[in-house]
Parts: sequence; C-alpha cells; structure tokens
Amino acid sequence: MVKPVVLIVIGIFSASFGLQGFLLSNHFIDGGVTGISMLLSQILGYPLYVLILIINIPFIVLAFRLITPIFAYKSILAISGLSLCLAFISFPDITDDKLLTAVFGGFFLGAGIGFCIRGGAVLDGTEVAALLITQNYRLFKIGDIILIFNITIFSLAAFKMGLEPALYSILTYISASKTVDFIINGIEEYTGVTIVSKKSEEIRLLIISDLKQGVTVYQGKGGYGKTGENTQIDILYTVLTRLELPRLQSRIDAIDPSAFVIQHSINDTHGGMIKKRIFH
Repeated sequence: MVKPVVLIVIGIFSASFGLQGFLLSNHFIDGGVTGISMLLSQILGYPLYVLILIINIPFIVLAFRLITPIFAYKSILAISGLSLCLAFISFPDITDDKLLTAVFGGFFLGAGIGFCIRGGAVLDGTEVAALLITQNYRLFKIGDIILIFNITIFSLAAFKMGLEPALYSILTYISASKTVDFIINGIEEYTGVTIVSKKSEEIRLLIISDLKQGVTVYQGKGGYGKTGENTQIDILYTVLTRLELPRLQSRIDAIDPSAFVIQHSINDTHGGMIKKRIFH
C-alpha cells in the first residue's frame, strides 16, 4: 500500500510543477479534463484548482460504477491532492521560451499523470468517460473518443486564445501523452517477436538457454517463395522486453541471416515465463 501512495504523491507534485512552472504563465493548455479546466480558468477567471476538482466529480462518480471503488477513492485523493497543491504550493516560472514550455510542461504534467496511473489512480477523468461511451456505442474505441474530445478542446482553444497558443498546446499534449506512455510501459516495454526460419530449432534453444525466456512453436507452411508452397516449417513466438531485442537479433543473425523476424509492441502480459518490468 505504501508504494501506490508514494507514486501518487510524486505524480501530484510533478503535475503541479508542470502546470505552475511552465504552462499557466504562458497560457498553454493540455488535453482532457485538465485542458478544459485550464481553458475555462483563462476564459472565466475562476481558480484552476477549483475547476479541476469540480469538473472531475462526474467522472469519479462514473469510476465507482465502471471500475472499482478503490480506484475511485484513490482518484479522489489524487485529484484533491493536485487541487490542494495548486492552491497552497507555489512553483517559480522556469522559462519564457514557448517551445521549452510546451515540451517540458507537457513532460512534467505527463509524468504526474503516469505516476498516478502506476499508483492506481487518475488525475484526469477523460479515460473514464471514454470507457462509458465505448460501452454504449461499440462503433467507437477509447482512443477515438479521447481524440475527438481533445480535437474539440484545441479547436475551442484556437478560437478563444488564438492559433499560436493552440498549436503550442497541441505540442504540450503530445509531450504529455508520450511521457505517460513511457512512465506506464517503462523502458522495458514488452515486445512480441515472431520468427520464421529453417533453423528454428537452434533459435528456439537460444531463446530458452541464453535469454531464459519461454517460446511457443507453431506448425506452419510456406505460402510463397523459392522453396515453393506447402513447405512445412516451425514458426517461433516469444515475448521479450525492449532491452533484450538487440541481443536476440544479433544471435538470430549469427544463426540464420535470412530469418524472417516480426516485432510488435504489447501493452501488458499475464502468466507464462515473462520477466517483470523494472518498475513493477
């Protein structure tokens, strides 16, 4: 229980630093509920810490229904902590450079959101709303809803604040979202690897003995090529961390330079012989 609390506290201070130290003084906004709060704060003049708390209330209510009460309670603490931090703790303005503000403001805000997610909470209720919409309208995916949500926000920002601040705000959002992905997945993001080779048995033994990882063997047939169709071949599939990929590729090149290797990112895994990420 201590680790999630520590992550949430770090997230609160990181997000507050990104907002006060970079974004607010330059009138840049982010996406999601935080972006709406920042935009309304600039238009209406209400304190940001009040708007963040009020606008997130409906989404927290939805979290009780859609996810779990524990998640909702943690999110209440995280959002309330961010509001209190913005209200009572002041951070100095770091820079007036607009590019640095967009990049690093987004970085610290995204890091705060990411750490809170790792702690089992959210600082922004957009994902909860997207989940509800996708449950009722199967035509949309969660990513589609968030994208539409943010396009609307930045369109309003361009209308109210001008095109240049809106463009910098989009850059802020990109920086924040990439940072969130990095904090959640870590540098050891899981990658699925499919290997098609005539020397599949040697490569299978390499993965088991050298990388200490599990491997699944599929029975396949060649569909096209110099060897002709219907050639029997073993297809290997394994899951590695991104840091292990260069070593695997170099070993495969040494065994069979003509091996066909496919890689794709994996959000998460469960069970099997999977090495845990450093952050777990």
